[in-house]
Amino acid sequence: MSSRVLIPIEELRLKSIDLWANRWLLLAAGDFHAGHFNCMTVAWGSIGYMWDRPFVQVVVRPSRYTYGFMERYPTFTLSAFPERFRAALELLGSKSGRDGDKIAEAGLTPQASSVVAAPCFAEAELVIECRKMYWDDLEPSRFGDGKIAALYPRGDYHRVYFGEIVAVSGDRPYLG
Repeated sequence: MSSRVLIPIEELRLKSIDLWANRWLLLAAGDFHAGHFNCMTVAWGSIGYMWDRPFVQVVVRPSRYTYGFMERYPTFTLSAFPERFRAALELLGSKSGRDGDKIAEAGLTPQASSVVAAPCFAEAELVIECRKMYWDDLEPSRFGDGKIAALYPRGDYHRVYFGEIVAVSGDRPYLG
């Protein structure tokens, strides 16, 4: 299990491109205490500062089971894991929670987050807790590069969610 500590957002240190592109994150939405939540692996997103608040931005296709949880609940989490959990993240990105308990199959342990209702995971080395502050659907006519549209051969464009970061916990290397 991880030895996470609370990290003030201004002290969070990470390699954001590496985190999204190579490490991936687990997006979880729902309510841990109600036992109604789902998660999915995400590799597209961003972290930054907007509207006088630290934020993360994630994208979810409406066809994904997690989309319903993102729509219904006001909070979500992003969790990063050590490399040894790569197979778990691959499974969680390829199977649907509609079809069974993929979290148990992946060998992860959901737990209560420190602030939000959405769960985090005991094995995570970094947890970012968020409250939704904006969402919108991608509009393909606004893609500035035609190669982007090619990533959507079925026209299943993502919904974009901006989440205000309300809490961060992580292993010591994330603490700057």
